[in-house]
Amino acid sequence: MCNSQPTMLLFLSFLLVCSSSSPWVIASVSYDDKAFIINGQRRILFSGSIHYPRSTPEMWPDIIQKAKDGGLDVIDTYVFWNGHEPSPGQYYFEGRFDLVRFIKVVQQAGLFVHLRIGPYICAEWNFGGFPVWLKYVPGISFRTDNEPFKAAMQKFTEKIVNMMKSEKLFEPQGGPIIMSQIENEYGPVEWELGAPGKAYMNWAAGMAVSLDTGVPWIMCKQEDAPEPIIDTCNAFYCQGFKPNNKNKPKMWTEAWTGWYTKFGGPVPHRPVEDLAFAVARFIQNNGSFVNYYMYHGGTNFGRTGPGLFIATSYDYDAPIDEYGILREPKWGHLRDLHKAIKLSEPALVSTYPTVTWPGNNLEVHVFQSDSACAAFLANYDTESAATVNFENMDYNLPPWSVSILPDCKTAVFNTARVGSKSSEMTMAKVSSGGFSWQSYSEETVSADDTDTLAMDGLWEQINVTRDSSDYLWYLTDVNIDPDEGFLKTGWSPVLTVMSAGHALHVFINGQLSGTVYGGLDNTKLTFSNKVKLWAGINKISLLSVTVGLPNVGMHIETWNAGVLGPITLKGLDEGTRDLTKQKWSCKVGLKGEALNLHTLAGSSSVEWVEGSLLARKQPMTWYKTTFDAPKGNGPLALDMNSMGKGLIWINGESLGRHWPGYIAVGNCGSCSYTGNYNENKCQLNCGQPTQRWYHVPRSWLIPSGNLLVVFEEMGGDPTWISLGSRTTEATG
Repeated sequence: MCNSQPTMLLFLSFLLVCSSSSPWVIASVSYDDKAFIINGQRRILFSGSIHYPRSTPEMWPDIIQKAKDGGLDVIDTYVFWNGHEPSPGQYYFEGRFDLVRFIKVVQQAGLFVHLRIGPYICAEWNFGGFPVWLKYVPGISFRTDNEPFKAAMQKFTEKIVNMMKSEKLFEPQGGPIIMSQIENEYGPVEWELGAPGKAYMNWAAGMAVSLDTGVPWIMCKQEDAPEPIIDTCNAFYCQGFKPNNKNKPKMWTEAWTGWYTKFGGPVPHRPVEDLAFAVARFIQNNGSFVNYYMYHGGTNFGRTGPGLFIATSYDYDAPIDEYGILREPKWGHLRDLHKAIKLSEPALVSTYPTVTWPGNNLEVHVFQSDSACAAFLANYDTESAATVNFENMDYNLPPWSVSILPDCKTAVFNTARVGSKSSEMTMAKVSSGGFSWQSYSEETVSADDTDTLAMDGLWEQINVTRDSSDYLWYLTDVNIDPDEGFLKTGWSPVLTVMSAGHALHVFINGQLSGTVYGGLDNTKLTFSNKVKLWAGINKISLLSVTVGLPNVGMHIETWNAGVLGPITLKGLDEGTRDLTKQKWSCKVGLKGEALNLHTLAGSSSVEWVEGSLLARKQPMTWYKTTFDAPKGNGPLALDMNSMGKGLIWINGESLGRHWPGYIAVGNCGSCSYTGNYNENKCQLNCGQPTQRWYHVPRSWLIPSGNLLVVFEEMGGDPTWISLGSRTTEATG
């Protein structure tokens, strides 16, 4: 049993004068071995990750209120460096990146904030949140004991902390921020790096603490986090986790509610019975802070949002779906779980449990203090229900479940018994008739073009584009002698192109010869196919396409993309010709990008065709149309099922990449909530496009004349694109 006056490892306070006549008010954030202590009160805290750039400011109040209604106390968010500092010293905090506005919306809802500054965040976000320019700072090496990196990291961290201080957003100032995070899941990286990693980790911790925020700092997945940093757990299950100091609270900073969707992969689903079971086990084992990652996943808008091969949807099977709609029964069941645990809070924060084992796979935790009692009855069997006799009463426990008794008598909640309503998400077509489309064909670039850049060998793609575009043309000429044998036999030579990724369109004399692409598990690719060549000069145009930048891994600043070779032409009279070292040139981006065809002004700069001349199922084609905003307030999405791959804009705002042409491969089948969950269990949507529907925020629309622009790489039929409204239907 704990002492009535806890021994605090950290106590930070700040005195505030509310007005010239008001009394002094002490606001404090502290912690002990049991829990966070806010203004002197131990708290069991439930938190949810909601990333401000992944929804619109107009959506924030509703999403945050739904989080509060779901029983959350805290909203957790990363800080997105690449969005806030797109070029060195040039800062952006507007629109979806208005961090201060987001935090103030949370504050207005009466919730706390966990600000995960990083500034490395992973988050399935482009380059792990790092701005691309950081890669080109002289002498830099990411996330190690490297002075250029540490200087840049400290400068940005101080920028964010000072901004929060100036807005009085830390809790000791009367704000909602009760904790912050430095770095992110660094433990495995440190283990690989050894001494330089250890030195960097200690430096990062010391730098953060020196900023004097008045609130605790945490490091997740960091078993050797130095004092006073709190180390925390990120996983599907964290019941066995223990902090590295007995005076620190047991915190679960990422309870994964599902998993991310990758292009080419199925849609993940985590049954709420298992998620609730995991949370209950964590709490019964002295856990006091749970953050759901994600509580609302949202959308990876734009092309600099999602990480490597990450889909535009970041739904994550979260309790609040991508569009801001409650996902039932997940949201309601977790709400009921939170209520049951909050009823148990007086006992949970006052003492440690007594644990007994009344039978095989059965466990009972009892929290008994002088004034309160709570019990958790657990059945770990994956197949059989069990009856537990506790305090002379029988309690039936389904397989893989925990029952919560806030008074040690009444079971108010069982993790496997879902009492909240269920619903099914559907898309209802709202556009009457089809869109009236116009098309414009993107020109295939060749080595003869005047605005190309001569290369000395084959250059790595990001070093050339600086991620200003997904697209880089690699260009060369191939001279075929009129007496070549294949011209007479008809046996076409084989062109082989090896690329570091991520996708490749091969054009021969302006005609598409083939497309290949990699995936998240292996970004590298090889094109090897017969190509039609003629006597004389042949134009070889290779369009290399990136699909986000890596967000996780060792030294991601060194990873490559683009056509790096070798490139060979086999089947000539001379045998195999090595094209790798011949003269190549390159060109960044598309003509349509340079002309800003996705904007109203830019789209007026070229001649579009329509009607019978409309290009259908043709690669490298731009499409545009206008439409009026549908009536109502329901969330909207575009059905892109008839398209292949490319980009979408609404009124100049980028919805992100579309790629319905990438069909999901996975392990879809039966799904049981029992047994340990992982990202390969309970998968959905196999054999279908990874993502068919693309979120259109209502706030991006005007009443009439909305401009919709689509760039299609692979070839699709835009006449089947339609606008749908996200709705829910009760199923039980």
